[in-house]
Amino acid sequence: MFRYFAALLVFAVLQQPQIGIPHVGLGDGPFIIDTAEQHKIRVVVVTKGLQHPWSLAFMPDGGMSGANASPIGRSHQGMLVTERPGRLRIIRDGVLDPKPLSGMPKVYVYRNAGLYDVTLHPRFSENKLVYFTYSKPGENGQQKLFPSLKRRGGCEDEVRADGVVSSTKCAGGRDHPGASRHPSFARRGMAQDTNSDYGKVLRLKDDGSVPNDNPFVGRAGYKPEIYSLGHRDQLGLTIHPDTGMLFSNENGPNGGDEINVILPGRNYGWPVVSYGRTYEGPKVSETPWREDFEQPLVFWVPSIALSGMAVYTGNRFPAWKGNIFVGGMRYGEIPPSGRLERVVFNDKMEELRRESLLTELRQRIRDVRQGPDGLLYLLTEEEDGALLRIEPAP
Repeated sequence: MFRYFAALLVFAVLQQPQIGIPHVGLGDGPFIIDTAEQHKIRVVVVTKGLQHPWSLAFMPDGGMSGANASPIGRSHQGMLVTERPGRLRIIRDGVLDPKPLSGMPKVYVYRNAGLYDVTLHPRFSENKLVYFTYSKPGENGQQKLFPSLKRRGGCEDEVRADGVVSSTKCAGGRDHPGASRHPSFARRGMAQDTNSDYGKVLRLKDDGSVPNDNPFVGRAGYKPEIYSLGHRDQLGLTIHPDTGMLFSNENGPNGGDEINVILPGRNYGWPVVSYGRTYEGPKVSETPWREDFEQPLVFWVPSIALSGMAVYTGNRFPAWKGNIFVGGMRYGEIPPSGRLERVVFNDKMEELRRESLLTELRQRIRDVRQGPDGLLYLLTEEEDGALLRIEPAP
């Protein structure tokens, strides 16, 4: 069975003053943009009309060859897209089906709570299994966070059920078949609570059971599904296709966003240590690191509000091979200032340089995925969200 990772996080919504420039609508494109190393790229608007899209998955169900398909990637596949209000959408041949897919469970929708990640089983062509994470209405006005699965036209029982959080707040996380995501609210100290799934990366089999070689199996006071702990607001989780390394990113509060290499049984420090500040200004911790906690691979001060993440391994952008791409929702608490961030590493995974891309579009980037055609696909986090495709300029 393949391993299923889930990143459960702590996600806070504070009332911030309305600062920054007015919202900028996305034009029809395409947009030609110069970059530092790949140079000219073209950003194509594949489709609009998505309401707060969250996650994207490619389906092996036939080509996309219409007028909006890429001229250098004719073998596009259909795509599944989740919308936070609880809808699962499908895009075929570059066209968004106006009717959402049926058979989804009831989703608790409030602020950032709702439907989150979607990912296909590695043997999807055989078993038709689609995994997704969502907030489920609970009893007495509470919400529960669930990874779940969908088979063909209907929805089966949840893979596993976990904690309950207040309905006045919201929840989050990521999944992946070998890693995943959706949002969550809890006291920040729960990230260090080994009897809680909050602020953790979880490792499960595809049937929801716990692998026997998980680091805390059989250890008193620890939930056996915990793979690592001490995380805050993990909104990106991915496995390097070539090396098998597991990467997670997490949002600091006001600064202290991180990319981490996730290792079994390790503690990543939140909220005991952090490079960030609280939203009110004081430092989260006077000690940004300690020897008994794992150091981030990369961190940001000020924050860029990290979201989806991908390791680029394709051939369409040779200068970007091996780079990590992360979506950014806003820079330094100033909206709208979203971007796509590119981080370059050496062969020892030591950071060399960074580049901020698509800042001129001023769109909140919710997800980033490498397509089967070797191109990059992005979702914008907007009321009228869009699917974007990045390709080399002609």
